[in-house]
Amino acid sequence: MRTIDTKKAPAAIGPYCQGIVINGLFYSSGQIPLTPEGEMVTGTVEEQTHQVFSNLKAVLEEAGASLESVIKATVFLKDMNSFAAFNDVYAQYFSGHKPARSCVEVARLPKDALVEIEVIAAVS
Repeated sequence: MRTIDTKKAPAAIGPYCQGIVINGLFYSSGQIPLTPEGEMVTGTVEEQTHQVFSNLKAVLEEAGASLESVIKATVFLKDMNSFAAFNDVYAQYFSGHKPARSCVEVARLPKDALVEIEVIAAVS
């Protein structure tokens, strides 16, 4: 088992790591729209989703994976009314390869984020 830690994504804000690699799979912790310096990206769900993907790409790269190797994504939205706007941005990152996905509305996310995404990916 290998713990993932990169300065290209925000540090964990609690007692957890950015992700774990085990048996050829990478399991990410949920990524919210924090910059690598720990600053919250405020604004629309679209703006926040772009930052989340920037963070996901960084931890995936550190793990030896990529968006193309993502098997499953789990998405948490603060408001399901923003689903279409979120989906437009999500589709920019998963245009050819489309992993399995779940998307749920939640009452609240850390730091009052509008979106959080976690992924499982194959590691080469």
